[in-house]
Amino acid sequence: MPAIETGTHAPEFTWPAIDGKTYSLRDALSAGPQLVAFFKVSCPTCQFTLPFLDRAAKHFGCVWGVSQDDERSTRDFAKHFGVHFPLLLEDTDDYPTSNAYGLTHVPSIFLIAQNGEILESCVGFAREDLLRMMAKLETLTGKKGFSLFHAGEDVPKVKAG
Repeated sequence: MPAIETGTHAPEFTWPAIDGKTYSLRDALSAGPQLVAFFKVSCPTCQFTLPFLDRAAKHFGCVWGVSQDDERSTRDFAKHFGVHFPLLLEDTDDYPTSNAYGLTHVPSIFLIAQNGEILESCVGFAREDLLRMMAKLETLTGKKGFSLFHAGEDVPKVKAG
């Protein structure tokens, strides 16, 4: 579990993304909840998880990735794994946002309410945690009818990060 606990206020951050735009958590939360996934391009569990989160991004529109890698590697990752949601580029000299969130492993995923409260978190791939996050997103956004996993997919219960 991440060091930052649910129920606490999410640390603010603003980073450029591979799409050339700059994203601010404060600005995003003014429009609604946000799902934020911290990742490394070399992480096999991140490679497995982020394409599922891309499905959520297409439905909910409030998903970001925070890359702990350089722009070129992150861009290659997005292309190779079919990730289309904004991928922000954290400062890789000292990882201030990852440290503020108390990360110990990736992927680390946080569901942040519009008021800035961390509602849910997940480290690695945990099917039930992700399903709970999606159900909360449906409630928070009013966008119902989403299925993160498709029939016939081999989806493990857990995949360590």
